[in-house]
Amino acid sequence: MTLTQLRYLVAIADAGLNITLAAERVHATQPGLSKLLKQLEDELGFQLFHRKGRSLDSITHAGSHVLERARAILAEATNIRSIAANLRNESRGSLRIATTHTQARFALPAAVAALSRQYPQVSVHLQPSADAEVMGLLEGGHVDLAIVSTAGATPPATGIALPAYRWNRVVLAPQQHPLANLGRPPRLDELAAQPLISYDSSLKATSSLSRAFHAANLHPQIAMTASDADLIKTYVRAGLGVGILAEMALLPADSADLRALSADHLFPPCTTWIVLRRESVLREYTLEFIGLFAPHLERRAVSRLLASTGTSATHWPAIPHWRERVAVSADVD
Repeated sequence: MTLTQLRYLVAIADAGLNITLAAERVHATQPGLSKLLKQLEDELGFQLFHRKGRSLDSITHAGSHVLERARAILAEATNIRSIAANLRNESRGSLRIATTHTQARFALPAAVAALSRQYPQVSVHLQPSADAEVMGLLEGGHVDLAIVSTAGATPPATGIALPAYRWNRVVLAPQQHPLANLGRPPRLDELAAQPLISYDSSLKATSSLSRAFHAANLHPQIAMTASDADLIKTYVRAGLGVGILAEMALLPADSADLRALSADHLFPPCTTWIVLRRESVLREYTLEFIGLFAPHLERRAVSRLLASTGTSATHWPAIPHWRERVAVSADVD
C-alpha cells in the first residue's frame, strides 16, 4: 500500500467516481490510475467500489471505511511535510484558499499582495466558489484554508473557525431610483415592493435575508441572483431591480451612478471566518497570511488552538468591523 494509491482513491471519490476526471486532477493516466486501484483492492482482499460494466457505480461499505482512513493518512502526510519545511525554514510553497467571489474580489487582495511581498516564492491559488462548495473543498483536503461568511453562528464544519471581521449588507439603487431619494434608509416593506437582485444564497429559506422578510410576513420579489457582486451591480445599473449585497463590494467609483443605502437596521450583521482543518500543521507563511488578513488573530494563539482538542475560537479579542478595517487602511495610506 502506498500514499499514491491512497491519493488516487481519494481523487476518484472526490471526482464523483469519474476515473477520467480523477486522473486529470492527479496528473495521471486513466489506465495507470485503474491499475493502482486494482492493486490496492487485491492487497486488501475486497472491492472498494461497486461496478456497473466498466464504470464505478458506488462506494462499498468497506470502501467508505478505507476512504475515511485514507483521508486521515494523507492529511498526516501533509502535516509531516509541513513540519519538515518549517524546520528547514523553507520560504517557498503554495497556499490554496477556497472562498466566495465577494471575498476573493474585494477582501483578499491586500492580504495576498502583502504575503507575496514577504514570501515572493509562495504561490497563492484562489478557488472562488459558491457558498455551499467552499467547506467541501476544505474538508476534502483540496485547499489549506477556507474563508466564508455567516450571519450569527460559526460555520457548520468539523474544522476550526477563526473570526476575521464583521460586516453588513447595503441596498444599492440607481441615483434616480425612488428609494435613493427617500432621504432616509428604506424600510423592509419598501424593499419587498421592489424587484431585488442579490446573491444566490438569498433563495434559500435558511438565509438571513429570507428569514428577515419572513419574520415580517413579507414576500420579496427576487428578480435575479448571482454569485458575483460585480454582476449584481451590473444588473442594478441595467434597471432590473434594487441590489442587496455585502458592503465590502462597494467601490468609490460606484457612487458615480449608484446610491448605497444603509441596511444595518434590516438584516443581521455577518461575520467572515477563516476555517482550518483541525490538527493541521500550517506553514509559516500560512500563519503570516492569517495575521495579515485578520491582525487580531495572534499567531501563537492560532497554533495552540490547532494543536488542541477544543472547538472553534470564541474568545478572541473584539472582532473588527469592515468599516474599521477600511478606516485603518485609509489612515496608513
